[in-house]
Amino acid sequence: MGRYVARRLLQMIPVFLGTVTIIFFMTRMLPGDPAAAMWGDKAADPAQLAAFKHDRGLDLSKWQQYLHYMGDLFTGDFGKTLNGRPVIDVIGEALPVTIRLALLAFVFELVVGIGIGLFAGLRRGKAFDKATLVLTLLLISIPVPVLGFIFQNVFAIQLGWVTPTVQSSTNLGQLVLPAVVLGSISLAYVARLTRTSIAENLKADYMRTAVAKGLPKRKVIGTHLLRNSLIPVVTFLGTDLGALMGGAIVTEGIFNVQGVGHALYQAIGRNEGATVSGFVVVLVLVFLFASLLVDLLYAVLDPRIRYA
Repeated sequence: MGRYVARRLLQMIPVFLGTVTIIFFMTRMLPGDPAAAMWGDKAADPAQLAAFKHDRGLDLSKWQQYLHYMGDLFTGDFGKTLNGRPVIDVIGEALPVTIRLALLAFVFELVVGIGIGLFAGLRRGKAFDKATLVLTLLLISIPVPVLGFIFQNVFAIQLGWVTPTVQSSTNLGQLVLPAVVLGSISLAYVARLTRTSIAENLKADYMRTAVAKGLPKRKVIGTHLLRNSLIPVVTFLGTDLGALMGGAIVTEGIFNVQGVGHALYQAIGRNEGATVSGFVVVLVLVFLFASLLVDLLYAVLDPRIRYA
């Protein structure tokens, strides 16, 4: 197992470098001059503009900027925003908010999605199963902005259970509704994957053997059926954790959550390549380590899987 983990960590290096390189050059190829944009509608003084570009390294060629950026990156320096603020400070403010939001959404889709999928799979073809298929299809079909507007209007404006927008991003209670909206579509996929996997594994030989041996129903379902059925679900959840963090831009915009999505939207609008690249670096690391964790969980769920 240790050798496998070491090999996977080494494989992450070229993936990380390749992704960061692509994002770096894509953000530097955006139209417009970010330095000139700092002066707004006023014409920038050529001497001041040249000094500003030199201070930010924008007067260098793209490859020179890239080499400087990669060298600084491996020392923990993510660069500076156009107004001179360290990007690491911006990430330090926004990332914890999005982590809280994404974890709430993740727990919601994990618990509710697997629970609904389990009951639907055990009752395949019955009323609960059919209702699950209809409701999950409905959730998948509704765009996130529309779903956010509906939830905001019903639970905040009409029922008054929560505030329409998040007043404090450190308050977990205020993040519940945005988390439900963020995790709803993923919940639908988790429920469908669990339901299908449960229904298929019910027909497997090992299930008939476990029942024939007279094992308690709780042990048959929890130890044998659920563990084997969760393998495709864990695969989806592993990639979805990173997707929740990166895909929170719309949800954070609807509920005024000051997280990664909000900061990225502002950085893209200001054409701040260093800020965008910094957030992407963090999200890439989340995806890579989530993928590694998923592979390790396979061996926990299925003892037949062994890594050399």
